[in-house]
Amino acid sequence: MGRLFWKSFVALWLTLVLSVVTVGTAVWLYRSADEADARSEVAAFRANIALDTVESVLLHGGEPAARQFLMRRPHRGGPAVLVVGPDGRELLDRPLPPTPVEHSRQVRSGDGAAFTLSALPPPPTHGFGGKRKPPPLWVPISTIVLASLIFSALLAWYVAKPIRLLKRAFDATAGGALDTRVAPLMGGRRDEIADLGHDFDHMAARLQAQIGAQRRLLHDVSHELRSPLARMQAAIGLGRQNPEQHEVMLERIERESARLDTLVGELLTLSRLEAGAAGRSERLELVELIAGIADDARFEAEAQGRQLAFSGEGECWTWGQSALIHRAFENVIRNAVKYTADGTEVEVHVTHTAEALELRVADRGPGVPADDLEAIFEPFHRCGTDTNAPGFGLGLAIARRALAAHGGQITARSRDGGGLEMLIRLPLRQHPPSADA
Repeated sequence: MGRLFWKSFVALWLTLVLSVVTVGTAVWLYRSADEADARSEVAAFRANIALDTVESVLLHGGEPAARQFLMRRPHRGGPAVLVVGPDGRELLDRPLPPTPVEHSRQVRSGDGAAFTLSALPPPPTHGFGGKRKPPPLWVPISTIVLASLIFSALLAWYVAKPIRLLKRAFDATAGGALDTRVAPLMGGRRDEIADLGHDFDHMAARLQAQIGAQRRLLHDVSHELRSPLARMQAAIGLGRQNPEQHEVMLERIERESARLDTLVGELLTLSRLEAGAAGRSERLELVELIAGIADDARFEAEAQGRQLAFSGEGECWTWGQSALIHRAFENVIRNAVKYTADGTEVEVHVTHTAEALELRVADRGPGVPADDLEAIFEPFHRCGTDTNAPGFGLGLAIARRALAAHGGQITARSRDGGGLEMLIRLPLRQHPPSADA
């Protein structure tokens, strides 16, 4: 049992005990104050009934009737009535009390004789049929303390158990067991602690996915670096074996070095975006920016026997990191030019409102299978249609993260008739981010 259990247990137990003792004391004081008056009123009421009954018998039947009534009167715990005649003797020769009785009266029988009626309180009775003797005070107190003890222990255990499960889960996750989950152990709980368990499971799943993605990224980076390095080593070896091919081998090494430099640069960009590194924002006009990128891409497309059509008008201003936004748009448009079929056209269409800019880039390339439409934004992902395409598979990954850093999003969908369509939505910022202020 942890500290939370004992704190909850002691607090609940003391609260219950104090509450019960306080209420019990108040009830006891109230009953003690009114108990004597209540007993006195009941005794007076029963005495008056008994006296009225005997008086009525005397008035209507005289002394003989009263004597017979008193002899036959059942003893049911009520007050006994003494009838003293004019001669000072009790009708049934019962002993008279040494002190005056509280409830007594003077009456006359039907023949005018004076009698004294006295109602005596019934003697206390014990045992079966009598008044029960209340239990000792320690019996109800001990019962209350025991019940509150059990209730407090159960409630404290109910609160502390999921906390212990969460602690064990955190320890296991910190030890590397990223597949640890808590929600299945919560049973049927439907409270804030159960919600916390579900949040932990969500966090653990995200952490497991991130660690897995980093491991895959490390594996992919190692693979991508191994190929140009192997070609460089082969070129060096061939150059040493055949000095006449030094120039050719040096050109080969230079190309591979440039490829490595490009790969490292894109990896650094991706790493900064993953880490959330923020640069300085500036005010940008997006329609003109995209038009310039499209114009450069059109020149490249025409050199390959392809076309690019741009449509968009007006001005659309926002605050953002110019290099990242430029890189995102350029990667998407150049990617479409690279994959569209020869003799086809890439469509670049820009629309904007006061809240956001939307960019549509559509090509007529081989397209992407439906299962890979989301995966193409992961680093180094290659679907089955572009395994031999140039590049490293980082362009779309960088584009998505660059847009996400500005609150934007990018999605992909297949086109009717073949090809791929990229949809970008970028919210417009009328003021620079506070981090840059």
